Amino acid sequence: MGRAFEFRKARKMKRWSAMAKAFTRIGKDIVMAVKEGGPDPDSNSRLRAVIQNAKAVNMPKDNIERAIKRASDKDQGDYKEVVFEGYGPHGIAVLVETATDNNTRTVANVRSYFNKCGGSLGTSGSVAFMFDHTCNFRIDPEGQDAEELELEFIDHGVEEVFVDDDGILLYAPFESFGAIQKELEARNIEILSSGFERIPQVTKELTPEQAAEVEKLLEKIEEDDDVQNVYHTMQETAD
Repeated sequence: MGRAFEFRKARKMKRWSAMAKAFTRIGKDIVMAVKEGGPDPDSNSRLRAVIQNAKAVNMPKDNIERAIKRASDKDQGDYKEVVFEGYGPHGIAVLVETATDNNTRTVANVRSYFNKCGGSLGTSGSVAFMFDHTCNFRIDPEGQDAEELELEFIDHGVEEVFVDDDGILLYAPFESFGAIQKELEARNIEILSSGFERIPQVTKELTPEQAAEVEKLLEKIEEDDDVQNVYHTMQETAD
């Protein structure tokens, strides 16, 4: 198994465990998707992907429809995707993805979390190179063979395919997302969920005491409403 499998196994969606936070994140994704490509999922591939993810976390259909309607309102502000990079305690690189309607507020908040927890906010590009920006698709394993899928989708950018409790997962570079989504849909293969992740190229092992200091920073960042995802280079173990 490759790095994507080990990364997935260690994280196991644990930072998406809070349902309210998941709904908030998806609500913002819906706004950004509608603002970019309109409210019709048939003609908006990004919105189709977000709706699949909403269903995957059991977001009620009424909530999804309300979010699309709200996003279509001209008075609804848009969210800007902003990435922050820095270092936590013990030299752990931290990358924070946000969706914000007030960048000044978000910058101030994220900087304060780093400062209060013994870290430092860096400049753009200071740690991003330590992570591989990937896309992933989760599909129903019924009637599918993971090895055959890997061979068939190599030409579309897929680098790793594996099976876990969530289904069959396909991993590829970030820029391959559109091509893979299009091919899966053309083959009528149901996409259960999809998304993007940043997989650390190298991780650092810490003592339990050191890890607790880093976790304190990560938890503070993740609690912020503007934060969508947090990635780091601390070695994690599977639950």
